[in-house]
Amino acid sequence: MRISEHFGQAEPTREVGIVLPVGCGKSGLIAISSYATGAQRVLVIAPGTRIRWQLGGDLRANSATNFYNRFGVISRDQAFPETTIVESGRVNLDDIRHADIVVANIQQIAGDENRWLDALEADFFDLILVDEAHHNTAASWQQVKQRFPAARIVNFSATPSRADGGLMEGEIIYSFPVLRAIEAGYVKRLRAKMLQPTELRYVDRTDGQERLINADEVRRLGETDVEFRRGIVMSEETLASIIDQSIAELRRLREEAGEPRLKIIASAVNYDHCIQITEAFRARGLRANYVHSREGQANDRVFLQLENHELDAIVQARMLGEGFDHPYLAVAMVGSIFANLSLFVQFVGRIMRAIEQNQPGHPTNQGVVVFPRWRECSPPLE
Repeated sequence: MRISEHFGQAEPTREVGIVLPVGCGKSGLIAISSYATGAQRVLVIAPGTRIRWQLGGDLRANSATNFYNRFGVISRDQAFPETTIVESGRVNLDDIRHADIVVANIQQIAGDENRWLDALEADFFDLILVDEAHHNTAASWQQVKQRFPAARIVNFSATPSRADGGLMEGEIIYSFPVLRAIEAGYVKRLRAKMLQPTELRYVDRTDGQERLINADEVRRLGETDVEFRRGIVMSEETLASIIDQSIAELRRLREEAGEPRLKIIASAVNYDHCIQITEAFRARGLRANYVHSREGQANDRVFLQLENHELDAIVQARMLGEGFDHPYLAVAMVGSIFANLSLFVQFVGRIMRAIEQNQPGHPTNQGVVVFPRWRECSPPLE
């Protein structure tokens, strides 16, 4: 195991990186890394609350999704590590001091929201595991690393490129290629369905008027005008073509796989756009709903609908990103504008999780990305 080998050296570098595609066992690797390093107390940092609870479920002894139990890593007569999930009002400093593994969001342990970091000794943690670590250049991440100077750090990510084009920190000691993951059946085999119109109707957000332009003008404005890139997806005509193609691909995949639970995930620009896309799906007879940061606890009802297979399509604006796990998502509809390729890849990753493991040719392990393409332009970037 690369982690064990690295930290078993005489003078290993303190911080390393592991690159694993979506659905290739990142959570499980996080669960066993403490054993690979002989760590006594571990801090696991998650980028958001949903991933925090997902990781906590993989690590907690009383959880139905406990990784150690499901895969026989620890026998039932052995003691499981004591895991605490940091949550305001439910966990106190004493809980943390008596835990072997602490799972938290970066916002809870650094910066203005820090409630307990400074109360811990500098040598309290001897291992820090960072999920979705391409975020770890922010000042808050650096604060945690400096606070525990002797702790070894392992960064995990499926997309190690940051929004600014750089890479996540740490020497990358292992990277599993996506192609090998597809060949092994660990993730879905994807294909692209590109819409290539010669002209476009879009909404000019400066005056609310709809404009008609040709492909050359699309490319020019797409490279120079931020408001154009946002407005391009707002035209009813443009949106209809993307939605209709996405529905056609979903129906094809469902028929070929004999699996009616396959679904569409769509990206939107903002709150109003989420509603617009959702209503367009519903007008075509699909069960659709949306999640957005403005909806708060109402999102939980939508997530429950998704898990219970009561939806055909779910729409979101930067909500269902890193770590979101629902393998029945099979069509990724790009209805928004992505600012860089890394964010685009993260969105596409939501449909990559395989349904039938280790069966690369299985019909349920196929996915489609639907997006407009304008000549040499890349996929629309948010």
